[in-house]
Amino acid sequence: MLSPAQLAPYLAFSPELDGDHPAVAALARELAADQPPARLLIERCFVWVRDQISHCVDAGREEVPVSASETLLQGTGFCYAKSHLLAALLRANQLPCSLVYQRLTWSGEAAPFCLHGLNAVYLPELGWYRLDARGNSKPGVYAQFSPPLEQLAYPVQYPGECLYPGVYAQPWPELVRQLRACASVSAYRAAPIDCFPPAKSDL
Repeated sequence: MLSPAQLAPYLAFSPELDGDHPAVAALARELAADQPPARLLIERCFVWVRDQISHCVDAGREEVPVSASETLLQGTGFCYAKSHLLAALLRANQLPCSLVYQRLTWSGEAAPFCLHGLNAVYLPELGWYRLDARGNSKPGVYAQFSPPLEQLAYPVQYPGECLYPGVYAQPWPELVRQLRACASVSAYRAAPIDCFPPAKSDL
């Protein structure tokens, strides 16, 4: 079991994980209003982000929000943005949450590759448990919160794909840089982000 000091980085806010933003904090309080057990609150936050924030590609949107508050206010985002919002909501409710990444093909078996963002929550009896709020709006995607079973949006199945090991307290800096530089979803589709883990000293 991790100590409070070890979990502290996974409760911290940041410009991208801005759980102290008034709109994000208000939603976090709303989801926890009846003081549910931790697992139920995690599931509520997960399902809310998964189902209420549209994945911009599936919805035909062009906005590219990055922070949790931007994602909430615009109501859409890539998987990364949705993972930032989920982390912020959970941290606002004092539930440790990290960021996790996969490398996947954009479509089918061949390149181009893209980075995929998801989360892991800390469950004392299980450790880090991965969950994916990407949204089940794409055929074949059926992500759920069902511990101890992990049911993510995408399997790793083609050469070059991987689930990067470890958990991260903050988004990868290069990912944030590229997202901030991305003018639209159309621009992303033309050149998907495929960046790689930073050194631990960069976080």
